[in-house]
Amino acid sequence: MAKKVKTNKVNKKQDSRVNINIKETLKQVDSGINNDGIFIFASLLTPENFAKKLGKQTQEIIKFFFMKGKIINVNAELTADQMGEFCLESGFDFKWEEQVNEENFLEEVIAKSNLTNDEARPPIITIMGHVDHGKTTLLDKIRDGIVAKGEVGGITQRIGAYTTKFNNKSLTFLDTPGHEAFSQMRSRGADLTDIVVLVVAADDGVKPQTIESIDHAKAANSPIIVFINKMDKPGVNTDRVISELSDHGLVSEEWGGETIFIKGSAMTGQNIDELLNSILLMSEILELKCSKKSLANGVVLESHIDKGLGPVSSILVRNGTLMLGDFIVAGSCYGKIKKMTNYKGEEIALAYPSTPVSISGLNGVTSAGDKFIITKDEKDSKTLLDKRVQKGKNLLNTFLTEEDKDKKILKIVLKSEIDGSLQAIRNLLEKIDVEGAKLVIIRSAVGPITESDVSLAKASKAIIYGFNLEPSNQVSDFAKSEDVFIKTHNIIFHLKEEIEEMLHGRLDPIYEEVVTGKAEVRQLWQHSAVGTIAGCRVIEGTIARSSFARVYRAGEVILEKAKLTSLKNGKESINEISNGKDCGLTIDNFNDIIEGDIIEIYKLVRKNNIGKK
Repeated sequence: MAKKVKTNKVNKKQDSRVNINIKETLKQVDSGINNDGIFIFASLLTPENFAKKLGKQTQEIIKFFFMKGKIINVNAELTADQMGEFCLESGFDFKWEEQVNEENFLEEVIAKSNLTNDEARPPIITIMGHVDHGKTTLLDKIRDGIVAKGEVGGITQRIGAYTTKFNNKSLTFLDTPGHEAFSQMRSRGADLTDIVVLVVAADDGVKPQTIESIDHAKAANSPIIVFINKMDKPGVNTDRVISELSDHGLVSEEWGGETIFIKGSAMTGQNIDELLNSILLMSEILELKCSKKSLANGVVLESHIDKGLGPVSSILVRNGTLMLGDFIVAGSCYGKIKKMTNYKGEEIALAYPSTPVSISGLNGVTSAGDKFIITKDEKDSKTLLDKRVQKGKNLLNTFLTEEDKDKKILKIVLKSEIDGSLQAIRNLLEKIDVEGAKLVIIRSAVGPITESDVSLAKASKAIIYGFNLEPSNQVSDFAKSEDVFIKTHNIIFHLKEEIEEMLHGRLDPIYEEVVTGKAEVRQLWQHSAVGTIAGCRVIEGTIARSSFARVYRAGEVILEKAKLTSLKNGKESINEISNGKDCGLTIDNFNDIIEGDIIEIYKLVRKNNIGKK
């Protein structure tokens, strides 16, 4: 149970935070010439639509570009530069205006609320680097020994955020997984961060994920501080590391560059204080600002479903003040914050900029990277989000296509304990390329494997994959009764490898017959509705109703690959009957059975090596 913190009580009556009106934020822009003779546009237009807005002929626009050596397709969208060029040569000024609708209103609200930033805020730092170079160990050392050991496969599976203090100043650290499978999540972490600490092992040097981390940090315009780790190991060569990093644009100060390099050890704590001082110095140079007077906004770090609380999201407040009881809009979800805890698991009532918290109360599971805002316009926000969700559903339907005739299809239902892992897995699986086969993810969602997932898999002929979770006994039994496979993994690359093997295996699936029992026909009945009913004695093994049948007469096979359609003991329908007992059964579309026939019962079972190349 979370520890309650009595400080920072909320008084909604005295809430003076500045609200942004949702209706006033929305802005519809109609392309065309305004009263000042300026051509206004908010989207890219085809030559035909562009011509209509300008009162011109389509051919006039196409001819204009043709004379400049550009062949323009009548159905292609013109670029903003092309439209501007035509406007200027036609005597019109032009102006792009941002349209604000259900798709981008979150970004617009955040942009408006950030205009009044006037207070300093703590820096947000991301630890990046190659797997096993010591990122998690460094983070543990910084946050005073909070244990992060025991991660399956030696890879941190979740994105976490933690706040610590150094020299009476707060710092927030994001912990991103270290494997290349999480490049998408690591990229999202870089977009959140103010400063990147790049960890490079002194005994290993620059590796693929080191370079990947550098690329993500540069793409996010985040300054980098290099921490050369594992200096406690004998025989390390730091000059090699510094030289390799300089090849990727990170030149140390001692080599005449501008990048801060610190040599130390996350294991022993060597030069950790120097690293933290450098972070504080960098944050002062960056002049990070915020406003506590506005309603909070920020980014979703992680999401999962809690059995007691429902959807739970870990979020990072980027600006403003977050209060217990606030109405929150995050991605395509909304709700009132019913419970808020800090990274220690303590219940809190207020959260300020650069603070990571966990909240419950949303009406669904958000996605890592979703932006969130706090608003007092609950009704308008719900209406807007409902339109956004419906638009998303309509868009999804446009991408649903029939199976490719030239490829075999492997369909899967993908479930994960948390959203960050789910997105990372999807990102990895979508890169799989097997000639002659195609992977289709028909559902991917956070939360436990349910009977609904099994029903979907059954209807779609799909396999269910669970990551870091196991199905309940009830769901497992239901899946078995529906002949649906459920596979679970806790290491992402093992899951990927298995699916690759399955894709190869789907080209030439291999099944083997497993005989489960035999029955001798002792008596026959005729029924007008079902045909011939064979009264049998089970002489070997067991007979299951869902099995296949092979009929022998005088030692020779007279029927193969038939299906049992009914199985009874007396008047009662049964699923299975064992050796030595009597039963009545019918075989699909086969009535030419006589007393003395032997019915062999078997199942088709996929071989264990079906996925092997």
